[in-house]
Amino acid sequence: MEMNAEIKALLISIGSADIDEDLLREATRTTTPSAGPGAGLESFFLKSGGHRVRLSINKNSPLKVIRCCTDVVVIKDGKTIVTGRLEPALSHCPEQAYLTISGRCIYDCKFCPVPKLNGDVKVPDEILRLVEEAKRTGRLRAISLTSGVEKSPEDEVKKAVEIVKALRALYDVPIGVSVYPTDNSSEELKAAGATEIKYNVETMDPEIFSRVCPGLSLNYILKSLEKAVKIFGKNRVTSNFILGLGESDECVVAGVTRLAEMGVIPNLRPISPHPSRKGEVEVRRPSAERLLRLAKATRKVLEDHGLRADMAETMCLPCTGCDIVPHRDI
Repeated sequence: MEMNAEIKALLISIGSADIDEDLLREATRTTTPSAGPGAGLESFFLKSGGHRVRLSINKNSPLKVIRCCTDVVVIKDGKTIVTGRLEPALSHCPEQAYLTISGRCIYDCKFCPVPKLNGDVKVPDEILRLVEEAKRTGRLRAISLTSGVEKSPEDEVKKAVEIVKALRALYDVPIGVSVYPTDNSSEELKAAGATEIKYNVETMDPEIFSRVCPGLSLNYILKSLEKAVKIFGKNRVTSNFILGLGESDECVVAGVTRLAEMGVIPNLRPISPHPSRKGEVEVRRPSAERLLRLAKATRKVLEDHGLRADMAETMCLPCTGCDIVPHRDI
């Protein structure tokens, strides 16, 4: 049975699977995100029927992945729900070198484990080495950079600009960057050679934002996104929008509409509860039905505003592993 949007939504709503370690070693390698709500959770990619899903590894998951001839099958409640193949990740995701510059953050967004993990900070030479390793596989289609905020947003943008310049001198592939914006980040990153930019709103509910993202400004992010569209152009500016922080469907659709009116493509991201944040924030991973409903609504809004999620070449939208992506999954 091949994956379709409904099956993928079910898999994403669960978000994890139990899989034999020997199977992973034989077929692919796992990836452990170092940025965002899923940071620190080891995961793998499954592809089927033109769809891709990323699942974290969890021995207690209701999903079980086992071998079936040259493929694998996903079993739930004793029944096979989908057949597919494990897909190799280059750096964080298939077909992209998706790298985190700073795995640390001075801010304390309550859904994000990065401030708790005190991860690595990569120097430019390390980034270049990892991209070259991905290039040698013959599967590299894009380079994506993301980052926490080690010292200040300005310092992080400065590091990203330096790295983008070095990468652009060596590689003729799309380069995407996701950072916290500064007054001149869009101009500087575009001039350095970035193709696409992402500034994450996280949520479009002002009350939730003020509670879960202390020290950050939703209005500043929105103004920065609006400015970014003028610099990077149509279908080149995106923003992660988390689902599961207590926001209503009406808030999501209104937020998606506001972003689309600015020319920004929102990426609806199901929350990944992290053990390091237990008790700090109440989250609820969205159901399969909600994921499909909001993805369909987002597709309509995007089309009403002349935007296409499948035009994005870097970061999350072309990967599709964590989300139901309009124009790709539905």
